[in-house]
Amino acid sequence: MKIAVCDDNREDRGVLRALLEACGQDFEIREYGSGEGLCADMGYVRECGIVFLDINMEGMDGLEAARKIKAESPKVHIVLVTAYVNYALDGYKVKASRFLLKDDLEQTLQECLDDLLREERVVEFGFVEGNVCLRVDNIIYIETSRHKNVFHTAGQTFSIYKKMDDLEEELRDMGFVRIHQSFLVNMKYIEKISSYVMLLTTGKEISVPKSRYPEVKRQYMLFKGAE
Repeated sequence: MKIAVCDDNREDRGVLRALLEACGQDFEIREYGSGEGLCADMGYVRECGIVFLDINMEGMDGLEAARKIKAESPKVHIVLVTAYVNYALDGYKVKASRFLLKDDLEQTLQECLDDLLREERVVEFGFVEGNVCLRVDNIIYIETSRHKNVFHTAGQTFSIYKKMDDLEEELRDMGFVRIHQSFLVNMKYIEKISSYVMLLTTGKEISVPKSRYPEVKRQYMLFKGAE
């Protein structure tokens, strides 16, 4: 899992990194010394499972950075880390997943990670490229191509010899919608649906058959309402 740690205090960043590395998980950790620096690297942030944010920073504070991140990537877990307990209520305003006090990190970080990791949905498939575990949120869409189904993720594709019907069943209740026989789309990446065309956040457009259009739109509206 990719993790971002943002704090304008280098020592505090180091303490949090050391505690994360001591957890024994396979984390890729990137540090940032400012909210501006973090938001400037939004490509990495979108791929993160968790972003740890100090609230009280010079320039762009953690709350403003959290709002920008949530606007770009609503699914990323924001964990606000601060020395001041009176900031706790502000965390709800930016839809933070957790709020941690710096003085209590040794006692609270592991439980926080355990809770958030349980919420992360991971699926494993036997691809042509080999067995691969994927975060569900990183799958953009699956497309049938030359007798194989191709998983399109952020930066990589994986091919599998498995029927689309079977893939749809395995990913049921995980936020996917079947457009037609050849496309299964993660609704997290839908920008809009109109005039029988689905536009993804990646810029890709997919035609939606008239016969499927009402049901696809209904499922998408239900998904947005659940968010």
